[in-house]
Amino acid sequence: MSQKTHCLIIGSGPAGYTAAIYASRAGLKPMMVAGLQPGGQLTITTEVENYPGYPNGIQGPEMMEHFRKQAERFGTEIKWSYVSSVDFSKAPFKVTVEEKETILADTVIIATGASAKWLGLPSEQRLNGFGVSACAVCDGYFFKGQDVAIVGGGDTAAEESTYLAKLCRKVYLLVRKDALRASKAMQNRVMNTPNIEVLFNSETLEITGEKAVEGARILNNKTKEEKNLKITGFFVAIGHKPNTDIFKNWLDMDELGYLKTIPGSTRTKIPGVFACGDSQDRIYRQAVTAAGSGCMAALDAERYLASIEA
Repeated sequence: MSQKTHCLIIGSGPAGYTAAIYASRAGLKPMMVAGLQPGGQLTITTEVENYPGYPNGIQGPEMMEHFRKQAERFGTEIKWSYVSSVDFSKAPFKVTVEEKETILADTVIIATGASAKWLGLPSEQRLNGFGVSACAVCDGYFFKGQDVAIVGGGDTAAEESTYLAKLCRKVYLLVRKDALRASKAMQNRVMNTPNIEVLFNSETLEITGEKAVEGARILNNKTKEEKNLKITGFFVAIGHKPNTDIFKNWLDMDELGYLKTIPGSTRTKIPGVFACGDSQDRIYRQAVTAAGSGCMAALDAERYLASIEA
């Protein structure tokens, strides 16, 4: 069984839904394959306070419901499924859904996002959204004046720990090895911030608390000494993995797997294939920037279709 569409959007979340809103209003009658996590990372977020237009904040899942309803209002057809493979060798592009259904698309907008890397602790999963977070910029404000911990040793962990230090009373930076991997400039900034305490050779055994984070049990992997930190927030900054594996044989990526786009646009190296949101943004990774690039992708797709039809 196969279907045909002018514009196929792979993935939902702020980027995918915004692309759908713009594409449907432009008369492209887009089709969306929502993916394995419809709504993206915001569906596992609690309070969102930094997205414009919500003066009192909003729960992440509710916000994604608003995005979905707006996309459907203008005629976006949403398939609650996932893409198993693509063939970008020629237009119309061939996209296979769940290894059985084929969609032929004149343009494809990739909005598959990225997933945070986690430590893999059961307590981390249980308290995710209740004091455990993978985004200090998103959630740091909720821990103003409190004691928190952040895990990681690279530039992201160093940058986010200094960000948290401006808001929190105390920040423990938990580094698995005996040195930071961050750049010298970032290391200096961390070491010169008085309320950041760096704990080297530290591994997290458990995040404690029943309904919210109350502490963390830490092991020094050299001395084998255990320590209990009293904290109310636990941040994980060990990297993100873009959800781009199915595009490996077709599109250019950087060393981490983020899709490469032509600067100033969402165009990939294949005319008619566009990438937006966290699938191609390794720097900002915010809902508002993802939505902005989703708008760009829809406009780029509309212009591309106009050019080949002229």
